[in-house]
Amino acid sequence: MRTLLDEPITLPTPQPPPRRGPFPIVASIIPVIAAVAIWAVTGSLIALCFAALGPLMAVASLVDGARGGRRRRREDQRERAEALLRAREQIDRRHEAERATRWRERPDAAALVADVRRQWRSGADELVVGRGRVPSAVRVSGGEDDEGRALRAHAAALEDAPLTVPLRAGVAVLGDPVTARAVARALVLQLCLARPVGELALVAAPEGERAWAESLPHWAPTGDAPVRVALLGPDEPAPAVDVVIAVPAPGGDVPTACGALLELAPVPGGGRLIHGGDAVDIAVEGLSAAQAGAVAQRLAERGAGVVGPLRHDGGTVALADVLTAGPAEAESLGALGAVVGVEGGERATIDLVADGPHAVVVGMTGSGKSELLVTLVTSLAATLPPERVQFLLADFKGGTAFAPLAALPHVAGVITDLDEGGARRAVESLRAELRSREAALAAAGARDVSDPRADLPRLVIVVDEFAALLQEHPDLHALFTDVGARGRALGMHLVLGTQRAGGVLRDALVANCPLRIGLRMSEPAESRALIGSDEAATLPGGAEGRGLAWIRRAGDARARLTRIALSAPSDVAAGVERFAGRTTRPGPWLPPLPRRLTADDAVALVGEPPEGAILLGVADEPAHQRQSPVLLRPGIDRGLVVVGGGGTGRSSLAGLVAAAWPGAVVVPRDAEGAWDALELIERVRPELVVIDDVDAVLARFPVEHSQAAAERIEAVVRDAGESGTTIVLTAARLTGGVLRFADLLPRRALLAVPSRAEHSAAGGDGASFDPRRPPGRAMLDGLEVQFIHAPPPPLPEPRDPVRWQPEAPVTAMVLRAARRRGEQLAAAWPGDVRVMVIDDIPPGTRLGALDRAGERLVLVGDGDAWQRQWALLQELKASAPLIVGADCAAELRTIAGERELPPYARTRASRAWLVRDGLAPERIVLP
Repeated sequence: MRTLLDEPITLPTPQPPPRRGPFPIVASIIPVIAAVAIWAVTGSLIALCFAALGPLMAVASLVDGARGGRRRRREDQRERAEALLRAREQIDRRHEAERATRWRERPDAAALVADVRRQWRSGADELVVGRGRVPSAVRVSGGEDDEGRALRAHAAALEDAPLTVPLRAGVAVLGDPVTARAVARALVLQLCLARPVGELALVAAPEGERAWAESLPHWAPTGDAPVRVALLGPDEPAPAVDVVIAVPAPGGDVPTACGALLELAPVPGGGRLIHGGDAVDIAVEGLSAAQAGAVAQRLAERGAGVVGPLRHDGGTVALADVLTAGPAEAESLGALGAVVGVEGGERATIDLVADGPHAVVVGMTGSGKSELLVTLVTSLAATLPPERVQFLLADFKGGTAFAPLAALPHVAGVITDLDEGGARRAVESLRAELRSREAALAAAGARDVSDPRADLPRLVIVVDEFAALLQEHPDLHALFTDVGARGRALGMHLVLGTQRAGGVLRDALVANCPLRIGLRMSEPAESRALIGSDEAATLPGGAEGRGLAWIRRAGDARARLTRIALSAPSDVAAGVERFAGRTTRPGPWLPPLPRRLTADDAVALVGEPPEGAILLGVADEPAHQRQSPVLLRPGIDRGLVVVGGGGTGRSSLAGLVAAAWPGAVVVPRDAEGAWDALELIERVRPELVVIDDVDAVLARFPVEHSQAAAERIEAVVRDAGESGTTIVLTAARLTGGVLRFADLLPRRALLAVPSRAEHSAAGGDGASFDPRRPPGRAMLDGLEVQFIHAPPPPLPEPRDPVRWQPEAPVTAMVLRAARRRGEQLAAAWPGDVRVMVIDDIPPGTRLGALDRAGERLVLVGDGDAWQRQWALLQELKASAPLIVGADCAAELRTIAGERELPPYARTRASRAWLVRDGLAPERIVLP
C-alpha cells in the first residue's frame, strides 16, 4: 500500500547559463551591399547612408538578446528559489508526518505514561533507547547543484526520531551512576508499560531498585513469560533471560548479553548509542526512583482491576462481564471508546477517534464478524448518550444481524439488502450529511467536531458485508472513499465488515482505516495486507476460533490477539433503558415515507398547502434531508401525467384532484360521456381537466373517433399555457397517441409498472425501477413521492336519456331493418305521429301527396330504399330534418352528405344522429 512518503519529491533542475548568440554577419553585410547597388544605379550619396543600418541593427540585436537573457535568467532563478522553498516546506511536512508515525509505532516511556490507552498494547520487538537522527523515508530526486544537494541531505535525515535497538539485544548504560540508573529505570518501565502482565516478567533488579520494581504487576523472579527482563547493577551476573538492561560500574566490565552501549554525556540528557558498529548521538530519557514508584503503583492498580472472567484464554466472554469488570465511563475510554472483549488479561478497548477514525473488520463466514460489530455498537451505546453518537447500520447479509439494535435511541436507521430503495436513500442522505456538517462547522468557526462550538454528534456507519453492498451499488465506493477522507474532521466514522479485503477495499479507502481487525482468514497474504502478519490466517476454525481476532490500532507496532465479547439482548435492553427519554438529535435523514398516506398525515408532515394549490402528496428529498409537499396549482401549472399499472393508485390520485377542485371537469369513462366532455373542454377551456385511464378511454372509441379524441386532447394540452388550463392524465402505459400528447406535459409521475422495460418506456431511469412500490408511491421530478390515498373519481350517476320525438311536420329516418324499427317507433310515439316505410311508397311520389293535416309524418327506410326514392329524398333534405341511425354511419355521408365526423354514438343502443338546418350532426336517443 503506497503512502505519501513513497512519492518522491522532485527538485527543479538548475538552468544552464544562456549561450551568447553569434554575431549576425550576413544580416550586417546585406544592407551594405544593397546601399552600394542603389548608389551605383542612382548616383545618390544619401543611399550610402543606409549601409550603416546593417551593423547598427546587428549590434542592437545582440544588446537586446543580452537584456532578454538576463531577464529570463532572473525569472528562472526566482522560480527555482520558490520551487526549492516549496520543496523544503513539503519535506518538513513529510518529516513531521513521518516523525509522528514513528513515535506512534514506537512510543517511549513518556508517551506511554501520557496515554493510558496505549499501555499494554505496543508489543514491538524493539526498545526505544532515546531520540536522535535516523535515515528518513522521504525521497528526493533532481537538483544537481549545491542547493539541491543540501536539500537532499536535509531530506535524508529525520531529526528527533525514536532510536531503537532490537528488544533482545540488551542495553548497557555507561556514565554517571545516578543518571545511568535513571535511564535504566526508564527503559525497564517502557517495557512494562508496553506489554501486559502475561507477556512480560521482570525477574531481577538491584537492591536499590527493589522498592519500585517489586510494586510492578510484572515482578515475577520465578515467573515464566514470553519475554523475561533483568535489570542488573554493577558487577551483577546476567541470568538466563531474554532482555538484559545493565548499569555497569565506571570502568567495569559490560555484560556480554548487552549488545548495545549507551554512553551518557556529562551534559544531562545527552549521550551516544553504539550498536552494530555505528555510533550516533542520542537524547535519552530518565526516571527518578520516586517517578518510577508512581508509575509502578499505577500499573499495579490497573493490574489489580483485572478480575477472574477477564483472565481468559478460551470459551466465550459475556459483554456484561467485561463492561462491569472496571470503570466503563465514556471519558475513560476516549471520545468513541468501547470495550469489545479480553486482551492480554484485561479488557480490550478500541477508540474510533484515537485508533481510527475508521475501521476494517475482515473475517471468513462463521468467524464472528457480525457478533463483533453488534458488540461494538452495543458497547458504545452502553456508555455514550444518543446526543453524542448516532449509528447507521447497513446489513447486507440477509437483514437480521442488526435487527435487535434498532431499539437503541442511538440508531438513526437500519438498511438491508432487502430494501434497495432504502439503500439508495441512505446514500443520498450521507452525501447531504457531508455537506450539512461542513456548513455547520464553517458556521461555528470550528475545524472539527471535537471543538465544543460545533455541537455535532458523531455518526458511526457500520456495514456488514461491504462487498455485497458494493456489488449491488458499485457507485457507492466513491462515497465511502469521500467519507473516509473527510470523516475525521466531520465526525463520521466507518466500520466496514467484509469476508475479503482484496479486490473489495481500494487503497484510497484502506489508507484512511488505520484500525484493522482480522478474524480468521483463509490466506496468509490477506492477513499480512491487513494487520502486517500471517497470524489471522493461523487462527483455529470451528467454535474454538470463533470470536478470536487480531486487532491492530493506529499506534500499535503489531497486532494483538483479542477474544471478542458476545452481547446479549439484555445488554441492548440496558442501553435502551439507560437513555430512555433522552432528547435525541435529528438523524442524518428523516423517517421513510409511509406506505399509505392520508390527507391528515400529509398535512402533519409538510403543513397545509397554500391557497389555490392542491396537496397531492409528500416528496422525499434525502439529498437535502427534508420532505416537501407535492403541489398542483390549477390554472398555473400546465399539468401532470401519471403512469402506473393496475392497483398502483393512479385512479386514486385522479379522484383526489377531482374532489379538491370544485370546477374541475372530469372526463367520464364511457365513450359518449367522454366525447361530450372533450367537446366541452375544447369549447370552454376550464381551469382543471382530469382524465383517468386516458389510454383506456381512447381505446373505447372506433379508430376515427379515437384519433379525433386524441387530437382534441393534444390541442388542449398544447394550448394549456395560454389558456390557463391544467390537465391531469393517468394511463397504464404510454403508447401511440397517448405518448404524443403526454410528452407535451412538463411533469410525469411513474408509479409501479410490471417490468423494467415498461418503466424505461415511460421515461423512467432504470436504476429507479422498483416493482414492489406500494400503491401511491411514484418517482416524480427525480424524487420519490407518496401520493395521498383518495377514492377514485366518482362515476356520473346513471340517468334516463331523453327520448327524441318528432316535432316537424315531416321527418326522414335512415335505419336498418326499417319496417321492424318503424313499427316499434310508431308504437312508442303519440297517435298523431304517422310512420311510413319508404318501400311502401310508389316510385315518383311527391312529398305533397303524403302530407296530411294534423299529423306528423315520419318516413323510414334503409339506405338502399332512400336511393330508390332519390327525388323524394332531395325534396325532404331541403325542408325536413334527417335522422340517421348510429349503425348507418356510411349513410350519413352518402345520403345526408355530411363530411364531418359526427359525435360518437353507441351502436345497437337506439342512438342516431339528427341533421337539420345545415348544422353539425347531433346525437339523439330513439325509443
